[in-house]
Amino acid sequence: MESVKGVMRKILGTISPKLLASILNYRAEGHFIDWKNPKSLNEKILWLSLNTDTTKWTRLADKYEVRGWLKEMGCEDMLPQLYGVWKNADDIDFEKLPNKFILKTNHGSGTNIVVKDKSELDIEAARKQMNEWLKLKFGWPYEPHYMRIDPKIIAEELLDATKQPINSSSLVDYKCFCMNGNVELIWACYNRTKESVEVDSHYPDWSYHPELSVFTEYYIDGGNKLPAPKNLGNMLEISKKLSAEFPEVRIDYYEVDGKLYFGEMTFTSATGIMDFFTKDCLNWLGSKVVLPK
Repeated sequence: MESVKGVMRKILGTISPKLLASILNYRAEGHFIDWKNPKSLNEKILWLSLNTDTTKWTRLADKYEVRGWLKEMGCEDMLPQLYGVWKNADDIDFEKLPNKFILKTNHGSGTNIVVKDKSELDIEAARKQMNEWLKLKFGWPYEPHYMRIDPKIIAEELLDATKQPINSSSLVDYKCFCMNGNVELIWACYNRTKESVEVDSHYPDWSYHPELSVFTEYYIDGGNKLPAPKNLGNMLEISKKLSAEFPEVRIDYYEVDGKLYFGEMTFTSATGIMDFFTKDCLNWLGSKVVLPK
C-alpha cells in the first residue's frame, strides 16, 4: 500500500508542480523558490523545466536518441558501440550479443544490467527486469521532458573500468556542469557502490575545491587523488560545443585507455534538487545561468 506521504506528494504534484518543487527545494536549500527571481542552480533548473520549451531536452536526455544528435554534431567517435535497441526485452537475441555488454533503458536512471560474462547471466530474469523497468514513469511532475521519452532497451559496449587513470571499483564519471556554453565545474565520481561514492570538485583547470561540496556518509571526499584526465582539453572543447545553445546542462564523460567516451546529457541534475553542493556553490553556479526572457 502506498504511503500517506507518497499519496500527498502525488496530489500536490498534480495540483501544482511548482509548489511541490519549491517545497522539495526548501528541504535541499532551506528556502522556497522565488519563481520570479530564481538564483541558485537548483532554482534555475526547475524554472527552466517548468517555464520553457523542453522539447529538445527530451531528445538529448534519451540515451538512444542522443546518439543521433552526437553524430550530427560530429562527435560520433565518442560513443560506445551500440549492439541493439528493442521495445520489448522478449525480442532480444542474446546469442548475437558479445560476452560483455551493458543493458539499459533509455528513459530512466539506474535501470542498468552490467553483463561481464554472458554465460553467467540469468537471461529470463534479465528479460523480466528490463520489461519491468520499461513500464516505469520518470519525470513526473516537474521534469516533463522525461515523460515524453518513448521507452526502449539498448545494449552497448561495456567500458573496461580497469583501464582508467586511477584504480577505481567503478568507471570514473566526469560530470561537467555547463552554463551558457562554458564548463564551470567538473564533479568527478568514482569508487561508486550502493553505500557510497568518492567525489572531487574541480575547476576547469583541474584545481581542487572541496569547499564546494557537502560530504556525507554517502558522498565521501576523494581527497584530490584523481589526476587530471588526459583528454581534459578535449572534454572542455566538446562540452562548449554541445552546451552552447542551453542555459545549463550537465554532460558526463568517461576516459578509458586514454580514449574519451560520452556518457549522457542531464538537464535536471538530481531532479533539480541537488544537496551535494554547498549553498554558496549552488548560488555561484546559478549566477552563471542566463535565463531566457
